[in-house]
Amino acid sequence: MGFVSKPADFGLGGRRGFAGGFPFSGAADGGDRRIVHFDMDAFFAAVEQRDFPEYAGKPVIVGGLPDKRGVVATCSYEARRYGIRSAMSSARAARLCPAAVFVRPRFEVYRRVSAQIRAIFEQYTGLVEMLSLDEAYLDVSETAADIRAASALAREIKRRVLETTRLTVSAGVACNKFLAKIASDMDKPDGFYVVPARHSEQFAGSLPVGKFHGIGKVTRAKMEKLGIVTGADLRRRPLDELVGLFGSAGYYYYQAARGVDGRAVVAGRPRKSVGSETTFENDLRDAGEIAGEVRRRALEVARILTSRKLSGRTVTLKVKYADFTQITRSRTLDHPLTGLNEMLRLLSGLLQKTEAGARPVRLLGVTVSGLCAPGTPRQAALAFPGMAGTA
Repeated sequence: MGFVSKPADFGLGGRRGFAGGFPFSGAADGGDRRIVHFDMDAFFAAVEQRDFPEYAGKPVIVGGLPDKRGVVATCSYEARRYGIRSAMSSARAARLCPAAVFVRPRFEVYRRVSAQIRAIFEQYTGLVEMLSLDEAYLDVSETAADIRAASALAREIKRRVLETTRLTVSAGVACNKFLAKIASDMDKPDGFYVVPARHSEQFAGSLPVGKFHGIGKVTRAKMEKLGIVTGADLRRRPLDELVGLFGSAGYYYYQAARGVDGRAVVAGRPRKSVGSETTFENDLRDAGEIAGEVRRRALEVARILTSRKLSGRTVTLKVKYADFTQITRSRTLDHPLTGLNEMLRLLSGLLQKTEAGARPVRLLGVTVSGLCAPGTPRQAALAFPGMAGTA
């Protein structure tokens, strides 16, 4: 179990930017898909601590009140130290932690924040499968060429979520949903864990069977009586034996023990926009630098549109100044964008309608919305031509 609980044993200490997981080799990873699982950290409780600063650092329990036969919906990490968990009775939670702060859920607020987070996800891929208000799978295979690119993208999304909502999210990056979900739970809160495809079987084998999704206390106890404690133990059992012991679930256990999961990420609704934005470590003041950064954002948006075989009718420029004042400028066409050149011309005009340069700039973003197929066969063929060299 050493390499799971102590990722530094795999040489990660010097891997800048990767908090956990397996080391990358120099070659691109061989996995067919790049899946990221995002899981907000103690979501409801974190929103309450964000919105009510007096709750910061305190054991916060979101759910029913202890004198009303309530149940814990979720709780902050401070409360979890007392053994409090979701679905526990509020009365028991109060006994475990008499100093706990109980708050009633504000689902309207949580839904609004969840929509903000989903909007960020959908700027990176149309394949977003929301499992709940605070959890989602993203298939970034089309926008990330390998596991390195997927990991960098996941890092960027984590930063965007934190900047937009002031909430942390844990991320797991892998070649399938099964592994990505487990990876996102490896280093919570604010976790980040990567499982390259070539390590899938090794990673699954290292896990206690209780970590496998779908293996609860009863099944785990049965497995442990049979000497099946880890994924590696499970992998040593033939398929017919597992099916005999566990019925149809045996097929799942056989695949999972090998780190195999063929389930696709199923998007809930069509994508409405494609965007790219960045926050600068140091505010930009030079007009040339600002224009260059707008062009880089446009190139990234064009790349995504090309990969999705899409165009759009509305171009939006977002500018956040050093004092955190934020403005947007948009232009809507009566036809789909014909390519990168047209997008850049529109953005140049929009940039002139801002105070960027006269005022220092903290953030720049470019979004194309009103997505549609290219309007003519010629546009469909050209998509966004010369992305790397057109200006």
